[in-house]
Amino acid sequence: MNFKQLVLAVFSLVLVVLAHAQTKSQSNEMAWNKTLEEAKGQTVYFNAWGGSDTINDYISWAAQKVNERHGVTVVHVKTGAGDVVSRVLAEKTAGAKKGSVDLVWINGENFKAMKNNGLLLEPWTQLLPNYQYVDVENKTTTTSDFTVDVNNQEAPWGMAQLVFYYDSDLLKVAPSSMQEFLEVAKNNQGRLTYPALPNFHGTTFVKQALIELIDEPSVLTQPVDESKFLKQTKNLWMFLDQLHPNLWHEGNQFANDSSHMKQLVNNQEIFIGISFNPNDAANAVINGELAQSTRSYVHKKGSIGNTHFVAIPYNSNAVAGAKVFADFLMSPLAQARKQDINVWGDPTVLNMTKLTKNEQSLFESRVESQQLLKTQDLANVLLEPHSSWVEALEQEWIKRYSN
Repeated sequence: MNFKQLVLAVFSLVLVVLAHAQTKSQSNEMAWNKTLEEAKGQTVYFNAWGGSDTINDYISWAAQKVNERHGVTVVHVKTGAGDVVSRVLAEKTAGAKKGSVDLVWINGENFKAMKNNGLLLEPWTQLLPNYQYVDVENKTTTTSDFTVDVNNQEAPWGMAQLVFYYDSDLLKVAPSSMQEFLEVAKNNQGRLTYPALPNFHGTTFVKQALIELIDEPSVLTQPVDESKFLKQTKNLWMFLDQLHPNLWHEGNQFANDSSHMKQLVNNQEIFIGISFNPNDAANAVINGELAQSTRSYVHKKGSIGNTHFVAIPYNSNAVAGAKVFADFLMSPLAQARKQDINVWGDPTVLNMTKLTKNEQSLFESRVESQQLLKTQDLANVLLEPHSSWVEALEQEWIKRYSN
């Protein structure tokens, strides 16, 4: 084959590849148009945590937009993901062909439970138009949930990372590690706390402590070994045994959840609160829930971070409508609004380089706030332990410390 023939062969191959890509694109577009038609008139029961007015308002806004654009009605069912797993599993056991849950806001532990029990719709997110903008290249947690492969069975809609915040008028220097957190507790008895497990934020606090204190962090990427669990976690329990007597109510009572902690910080009963939203404190200052002297921070070696997702149960009664709502939640418009600290402050899952200039402009912050964390402060994300560690930690914590 001479040079001219080689060039012609390469050119022909490029044409074939382009034609295939165009055909695939057209096929996906036709499939999505069919989904939009099927979705019209459907009611989607979106099961999601309802403990925050800020988040509830955002979901209401998104539901209204999807109804206006696509004729889909979204009903926010305010419940926890654990309840959803139990309900869908019961429906499967009973042989129910149609379920009560169409879409669920889910975390890694419950995603694994649903995946293992065959409770999820077969892979679907790769077919959503807005999925192409998701940052799967740089944000590894958009494709792996608590080390479990997402397998296109849940759609990412927000980034999360454990952050601490404090009233700088009451506490001059924030602790930069769990060991320093213990020292602050000892020096300010009764002025620190965290939510009781199995509350999500309480469990995250304990996981953060475990990651910082464990002798062999590498074991956390593997399923928990019950025969070695107590030995591997001995540093954690020693830390908590020292910490609890110095906490609010001497560790005999814990905060109910992160919202309760926010109230306690605002009332100056405790000095430090925790959140899984890096901009939560900034949003709370704007809303008057926290003092202007509030500052956010993360520990020196980083903090636990992950992506939060929505998933469709295998027996959803409105699959098309659920896909349409999930797709809208990943749209630049919805992601930009969600990231606005005046609205929610939840970081985007999108890759800015994949967006047009106009779409990128939607994300430009119009707020300058001392409470906002800088990007470099959040750069060191500590990956979640394998999902099996959650149940083991919660059971042991409850056995040791639940009154």
